Amino acid sequence: MYIIELTYKVPVSEIDNNMSAHIKYLDKYYHSGNFLASGRKEPRDGGIIFATAETIQEINDIVAEDPFNVLGLADYRIIRFKATKKVKTFDSLEVNEE
Repeated sequence: MYIIELTYKVPVSEIDNNMSAHIKYLDKYYHSGNFLASGRKEPRDGGIIFATAETIQEINDIVAEDPFNVLGLADYRIIRFKATKKVKTFDSLEVNEE
């Protein structure tokens, strides 16, 4: 599993102007099963996405598609973690031992 942390590099008004494209991007990866949860950080200086993928390269490729990334609106930090304890909803997630 991965945590993708976004930190905005521009005013929130510019983020809001590009939010519809970002939401389409999120929807694509929720539909594919890669994204599990997402939302804004408080204070609103970025966002968090909980994601799953087979490899870090897949996550990097996914992040590269985010309109906020393409337009240079946010910086990204990817944190890989092994979910050793989880709710039953996540039982189907396998841990890939890269």
